[in-house]
Amino acid sequence: MRHFSIIVLFISISVGCKPETKKEPGNPTVRPNIVFILADDYGIMDTQAYASKVLGISMDSTFYETPNINRLMAEGVSFSQAYANQLCSPTRASIMTGKYAGRLGFTTAMPPRETYYNQNMDIPDGYYAHDVLEHKDNIKIEQALINATSNSAVPTGTSYDVGRDELSVAEALKDYHSAFIGKWHIGGFGAEGYQPVDQGFEPLAWFDAGGSVYYGWRKQWDNKSKERFPKMPQEQWEIGDSGNTATEAYLTDDLTVQALNYLDKRAKIKEEPFFLYFSHFAVHSPYQGKEDEIAYFERKASKGWNGHKDPVYASMVKGLDRSIGLILDKLKQTGLEENTLVVFMSDNGGIDSKITPRGDGTENAPFLGGKACLTEGGIRVPLIFRWKGKIKQGQWVDIPVDCTDIYPTLLDIAGYDSEAVTKENSLDGQSIVPLLSDFENLQNSYSKNEHYWHYPFNVIYNSPYEPYPLTPHSAIREGDYKLIFDWYGRLHLYNIGKDPFEKDDLAEQIPDIRDELFKKLMNWLRINVDERYWPAPNPNYNPNKESRDTPFVDLFSEFKANIDKI
Repeated sequence: MRHFSIIVLFISISVGCKPETKKEPGNPTVRPNIVFILADDYGIMDTQAYASKVLGISMDSTFYETPNINRLMAEGVSFSQAYANQLCSPTRASIMTGKYAGRLGFTTAMPPRETYYNQNMDIPDGYYAHDVLEHKDNIKIEQALINATSNSAVPTGTSYDVGRDELSVAEALKDYHSAFIGKWHIGGFGAEGYQPVDQGFEPLAWFDAGGSVYYGWRKQWDNKSKERFPKMPQEQWEIGDSGNTATEAYLTDDLTVQALNYLDKRAKIKEEPFFLYFSHFAVHSPYQGKEDEIAYFERKASKGWNGHKDPVYASMVKGLDRSIGLILDKLKQTGLEENTLVVFMSDNGGIDSKITPRGDGTENAPFLGGKACLTEGGIRVPLIFRWKGKIKQGQWVDIPVDCTDIYPTLLDIAGYDSEAVTKENSLDGQSIVPLLSDFENLQNSYSKNEHYWHYPFNVIYNSPYEPYPLTPHSAIREGDYKLIFDWYGRLHLYNIGKDPFEKDDLAEQIPDIRDELFKKLMNWLRINVDERYWPAPNPNYNPNKESRDTPFVDLFSEFKANIDKI
């Protein structure tokens, strides 16, 4: 009989060493189970131990409390330069497929929107059934650019996918029992054939939307009525399922109990490894906490530290942290702890309260910006790997990695040939397993040196550079240098290795590096991102009504004109 162990993955702030494969007399190599925990809108400075690392302060001085994530870090390896996308759906698509979100057409995250599929419309040439018809914020000032469109569903091989079928991470872990719980948001707003079960998971409890209320959510999750999209060509709306094994009043607690029940069940099954993808809604809005915990943070003396001042948000962080602690405790109680890898990650940076319309959210300082920005505060996230007895404790990896790397890393740890899968499926990720032992990458086993982002939308959040709504942005990081292309016609260049807080813009000081990275970025976009996912000049734009001090400059039309020539 084969014996299997558990890996818990929680992307937050740590990374570990390369685990040794365990062998037992007379038995094949032990294949670990995987638990992957993804937080939502959780900022890089929201964890006490991370804030302590960045600022060199005592953890006791912070407002938020994260003892269990601190414990995870102390018992594992943390990444100081782990990247997600600027929003949740793009990151989730990248984790699911191992590809950059722009290649999949996942350029933004949205509440339920009309698509060609859910409106039962003919699909124009060059478009996809789950492209949205329109997505835009209510921006009052003059806009030089028109938003792109965005995909809303990861292809699964249905007739609407016209030959496209992404191999999901669950499908790649073909010998595993895979289960999903929590936030989905990559299924075309409840489209039949694109939900967790269609990507190789047993769905425990899930909701295909960007946010959820934390009290009284079950009716919304279990809604099968097609009232929102009456023309969609399916019998009922597949927006979610609240599950049937827990009765907690608070969403974070309820999902956690369902995850714990799943671990109890799987701990009794030794013949088959499992992969649990636990995708929290916490700490995404609406901001709703538990009354006693809110009251506690209202009175806490450190309220206001580093701009962290919202007792409700602090209570939600505490609930997320409590969930992680219960998972860790369950692994110990069931005897699975010593061969369990725990990884924690967030899907994007925290919402920067300084740039949001209502001033809500958190504070990522000293990192610049937050969710929706391509500055470090919007895309640098916590990432932690913890596997007791296999990964060295209390270590840091300062090598830049990104969310496309999670997929091949899980395959590698599970004993599959991640390089072969990567080549066959044209993945963008690379296994970071070598970094779990070679913390400084001295052997150069992790050779990926470029990372890409693409966000072709005008956004109601203000830019971290000016008091006006964000314009479309794309970015590349190569080595220590990161170039941010503002499609309004501005370029920002930073040496992130020396200037992680993006205080010194080098765009005018080092024009050769700026121009080289801009060319690489634009070439990557024209090769990998379909034209409909690019912003376009607004033909009705009146420059005389422009609110910004700097005029719009079209830096991209010549590249766009050459898309078909590549």
